[in-house]
Amino acid sequence: MPTTRKERRPYDATARRAGAVRRREGILEHARRLFLANGYASTTVAAIAAASGVSSETVYKAFGGKPGIVRAIFERSLLGSAPSTAEERSDAAQLEAPDALTLFRRFGELSAEVAPLAAPMMRLIRDAVAGGDKEIAEVLHDVELARYERMLHNAEVLQKRGFLAPGMTTDHAADVMWFYTADDVFRNLVVSRRWSLDTYSEFIANALGSALL
Repeated sequence: MPTTRKERRPYDATARRAGAVRRREGILEHARRLFLANGYASTTVAAIAAASGVSSETVYKAFGGKPGIVRAIFERSLLGSAPSTAEERSDAAQLEAPDALTLFRRFGELSAEVAPLAAPMMRLIRDAVAGGDKEIAEVLHDVELARYERMLHNAEVLQKRGFLAPGMTTDHAADVMWFYTADDVFRNLVVSRRWSLDTYSEFIANALGSALL
C-alpha cells in the first residue's frame, strides 16, 4: 500500500528572531550599566558577557568589540522611550505642526526625552577619546556627524515650511539646532544646575524660536 508523504510545515523563525532581539537588548542594557559604573577602559567584553549570561564570542559576533557596543548603546538611546522612535516622531511633527512654535515645543520635548539617555554615553565616549582610544574616536566622529546631518535635515524642512527667518541659511539653522541639542547643554543645565526636564524642554523650545524665527 503506497504511503503518503507528510507535507513539511514552513519553518517559522519568529520565535528565534524575537529571542535574538531580546538577547541583543539584554547585552546592551548590561553593557550600558557596566560602562557608566566602571568607565570605558575598565569594562571588558568578558564582564559584559558574564553579566548578560552569554559568551564573549556571542558579544563579539553581535557587536565586534567594545567600540561597536558603545555605538549600539548610543544609537539605541536616540530612539527614545516610546513605541515609535524619536526620529519618526520628529519627522511626523515637522509635517503636522501648524506653526513653528508648536514644532519647536515638540523638538524640546523630544530633546528632554532623549538627552537623559544619550548624554551619559556621550560623556563616556569623550572620556575614552581623551584617554587616547583611537577606535572610540571614530565612534565620536560618526555620531557627531550623524547628529549634524539630522539637524541639517530638520533645517531643510523648516526652510521648506517657511519657518526660518528671512535670509537665514539652512547651514546656519542646522548649526543652531546642533548647538542647543548638544550633550554639554543638557549636562550643564540639568545635571549641574539641576533644572527639571520640563524646564529644559521649554528652554530648548524658546531658544530655537528666538534664534531661528
